[in-house]
Amino acid sequence: MNLEIITPDKTIFKGEVDLVQLPGIDGSFEILNNHAPLISALSEGIVKIRKGKTEDFFEVKSGVVEVLDNKVLVLAE
Repeated sequence: MNLEIITPDKTIFKGEVDLVQLPGIDGSFEILNNHAPLISALSEGIVKIRKGKTEDFFEVKSGVVEVLDNKVLVLAE
């Protein structure tokens, strides 16, 4: 699936990933390929991205995530 993480200053990640773990306001959740459409608010925490055996981590203060047709868009602070 395609992931894009955008902050007010710049795009911090753009590319294909296998898994995205996000800090939701009601707890952490994961998004995998073919996930149902979703819009959710994010709280302060760590965004974890996995592609194959490689993992990357990004810290966010707050934000919103939209999932639609294997595209994940994270608007984060």
